[in-house]
Amino acid sequence: MVIGTGYGGSVAALRLAEAGVDVHMVEMGMAWDTPGPDGKIFANTTTPDARSYWLRTRTKQPLSNFLGFPLDKDVPRHTGILDAEEFGGITVYQGRGVGGGSLVNGGMAVTPRRENFAAVLPTVDAGEMYGTYYPRANAGLGAATVDPEWFETADCYQYARVGRRHARRSGFPFVFVPDVYDWDYMKREQAGTATRSALAGEILYGNNHGKKSLQQTYLARAKATGRVTITPLHRVTSVAPAAGGGYTVTMDRLSTSGDTVATKELTADKVFFAAGSVGTSKLLVKLRANGALSRLDGEVGAGWGDNGNVMCGRANHLWDPTGALQSAIPTAGIDNWAQGGAFAEVAPLPTGIETYASFYLSITKNPHRARFTWNAAAGRAELNWRTAWKQPSIDAAKTIFDKINAKEGTIYRTDLFGAYKIWGDHLTYHPLGGAVLGRATDNYGRLKGYTGLYVIDGALIPGNTSVNPFVTITALAERNIEKIIDTDL
Repeated sequence: MVIGTGYGGSVAALRLAEAGVDVHMVEMGMAWDTPGPDGKIFANTTTPDARSYWLRTRTKQPLSNFLGFPLDKDVPRHTGILDAEEFGGITVYQGRGVGGGSLVNGGMAVTPRRENFAAVLPTVDAGEMYGTYYPRANAGLGAATVDPEWFETADCYQYARVGRRHARRSGFPFVFVPDVYDWDYMKREQAGTATRSALAGEILYGNNHGKKSLQQTYLARAKATGRVTITPLHRVTSVAPAAGGGYTVTMDRLSTSGDTVATKELTADKVFFAAGSVGTSKLLVKLRANGALSRLDGEVGAGWGDNGNVMCGRANHLWDPTGALQSAIPTAGIDNWAQGGAFAEVAPLPTGIETYASFYLSITKNPHRARFTWNAAAGRAELNWRTAWKQPSIDAAKTIFDKINAKEGTIYRTDLFGAYKIWGDHLTYHPLGGAVLGRATDNYGRLKGYTGLYVIDGALIPGNTSVNPFVTITALAERNIEKIIDTDL
């Protein structure tokens, strides 16, 4: 059994099936294979509806305000695609559905610089990762870089060219990064010969056409083996050793309003936890605390980080427009990791109007790590992250944007995250850690204390990857599952 259908789980399912193993994948979210009343599977970013949020009655958009007006609105409670899960000091955005985070991210398929890798995964051989597993992951994901000649003239990337100009004038490297979008499709979107998707602002709540999510890549190949079954709208609540060997897995079947309509049990020989950093960590600390898996190591729950995420916007001059038409798929960044500890994604602000604004999601070298624990009285897992721990991320991002503002004579936007608030320091898109490789598990994701239990998702990575993390999650899963198949199966 594989719990979750995100990057790590999809890799595990495919490779196990190719090795002749029958795999059952359980996914808490929906299948996202049926169009809604508008004929589209996914809702548009600018017009959220019931499809947009996981069991919320009001949206919680990363950019909560614009030009002084609040953006959030009431929506019907539904098992929608984006979970804005709130803990004490942070909101964690996660994809809900078959394909996990690949459904809702920007698709930036970034491989960390090799010189940074030892700080990302210190117990993993970098030569193997860069020689074998990163190339395998990028091929499996369909990562490719935008055509640089087309980029120079495309209206939809005017905002990125402005970002490049400002970065270079302040002495910062501007780098193209791969993405998993179908670039030929985007060219047709720009030319008016294909239905607009990225150019219609589709990103936060799914993309209807050009994006190569896991549904189109790893999961499609896994299902084609005939050995993989995927069950959506099922939430695993317990995993415990079975009397006859293997593990008894208990799960609730959910309605689209989030109610439990049935409870099921089945037995699996081996169980792979792939519910994402938060989902895996929450489940494991619960199972250790309630005795179902009492021998789990004390490191389970520890080492959680936010990949140093912090957001900001800059107000440009009227002679520096960023374009009313903006592709929702980012394709470049500003790399100041070596000097300032920050990599800044030049992000879109696809409002459909000219904003004269540059917008960024920064990934920073934030040292703070939190821990998940189980609160038995409240019946929930808790995370001890503190909002104040974002200050190192803000300081790192300022090494880029204070300098750009000084050079350009521009200022920060104060209307995007609330009244007079410059920094989006309340969230992360990149949860990592909670079952760290070589600490809660052995060096290939085997959970300590139990034979046949594995972690194979972002929970293995200790809090930071220096860039967008999903290529690293995928590559690490490719490495680990290869070893597990060779030695455990």
